[in-house]
Amino acid sequence: MRYLPDGRQMKAADGYTIREKKMPSLILMERAARTFVETVCETDADLSDVCVVCGSGNNGGDGFAIARLLLERGAGVSACMVGNPDHCTEETKRQIQLFREAGGTIEEGFTERKCSLLIDAIFGAGLSRRVEGHYLECIQAMNRSEGKKVAVDVPSGVSTSTGEVVTDAFRAELTVSFQCEKLGCVLYPGKEFAGEVKVTDIGVDVSAMPGDRDVAYALEQEDAAKMLPKRREDSHKGTYGKVLIIAGSKGMAGAAYLGALAAYKTGAGLVQIYTSEDNRAVLQTLLPEAIVRCYDFFDERELLQLLKWADVVSIGSGLGTSDKSRRILQATLENVEVPCVVDADGLNLLSAHSRYMKNLVRGQFIFTPHMKEMSRITRKSVEELRNSRMEILKQFAGEYDVTCVLKDARTCIFSPGEHPFVNLSGNAAMAKAGSGDVLAGVITGLLAQKMSCFDAAVLGVYLHGLAGDEAKREKGSYSVLARDLAENIGTVLKRLEE
Repeated sequence: MRYLPDGRQMKAADGYTIREKKMPSLILMERAARTFVETVCETDADLSDVCVVCGSGNNGGDGFAIARLLLERGAGVSACMVGNPDHCTEETKRQIQLFREAGGTIEEGFTERKCSLLIDAIFGAGLSRRVEGHYLECIQAMNRSEGKKVAVDVPSGVSTSTGEVVTDAFRAELTVSFQCEKLGCVLYPGKEFAGEVKVTDIGVDVSAMPGDRDVAYALEQEDAAKMLPKRREDSHKGTYGKVLIIAGSKGMAGAAYLGALAAYKTGAGLVQIYTSEDNRAVLQTLLPEAIVRCYDFFDERELLQLLKWADVVSIGSGLGTSDKSRRILQATLENVEVPCVVDADGLNLLSAHSRYMKNLVRGQFIFTPHMKEMSRITRKSVEELRNSRMEILKQFAGEYDVTCVLKDARTCIFSPGEHPFVNLSGNAAMAKAGSGDVLAGVITGLLAQKMSCFDAAVLGVYLHGLAGDEAKREKGSYSVLARDLAENIGTVLKRLEE
């Protein structure tokens, strides 16, 4: 499990290490500088003409320590002070002194130049304000400069909590991050500015992070393997759940097919599709393993019987937004007594009929909106969501007590009482119609095997991304289809199982 703290949370861990573990701040700074230099040298970087641009805070202190260590290795080093010297921290003042004692000289300000290696040590994780004026001009000059660009901990100008870049930020090819990768460096657009991120251990005590539910995290493959539902030798199809997928209006058989296929591929025991009569022949041909129940008109009695039969329900993929679809959704939300995934048109209908959300069974629902669907349901613009996604997600999930999966290049998941989850698997090849239908099916399949709503959402999103990575390896960035994601779920599960 990888924790992804923001700047405030990382500062708290630093403070705890200094205060409770009796680790002097200057020693942490020296460790940070040493691991930074070692990491950069492992990349075979050209050290003939290194420029280190430093601020007045502790990130600047890291920069001066880095400059000194590179100087001691025989590198050609120049250091630039772009912060206010009168505002230097005590640690930074000491590092300036040590750099000068080692023979280093310090320039005031920074001008565009050509160098072999340009190191950004202006703000790091300490940025808490809008970058403008002299600092903005400096960062823009750094971006125009020639040479390999490396950031110390966090590229200056990137928000550590949202990844937002308000004006501009240093565009790093490599970011060396201390102890933990920062949340802002995995969320877009911050990820684009951070480039490749390498994390180094400098001895900061992060043991409190598991107990701080505000700290985000990401899964690694060994975590996912441990989360997989167990398959007992003494079992049958009923052991792994009865899934009801309410999906696919006229001409939208693909949504129902992809969701049902993904639920089966993920391990569900029995899948029944409830869909428009027009889709019957297609679905029975494409997926004979599924039970196909069809409707021409809204039959509440039939729907209630199906809801009573199911161990888990998924509704919305390709459902349409007709009045018939609205009545099916309303009846489902009001009567379902098992975990329920609401996707796509289910969410679009909810955005137009928000009163349906008032009486949801608390803790029983998973919503899986993409950014535009989330915008409709929250009445927030997509830009607001991108700039404050964690805050808005937390507020929304808390208000309705749902697990909310906000799908994007970095899918984020919130559920009351849980750590925020940020997914790091997947790629741009997955940006195709039907990908969300597959994800809804994967999550539903995991719910059928008695996973909790939050765990099913987390593992489902991660597996979906891994399947996308497998599909890209097979077919490249352009030709991956949603069905390839569903097919590769089996490949991914097999690898994790082994």
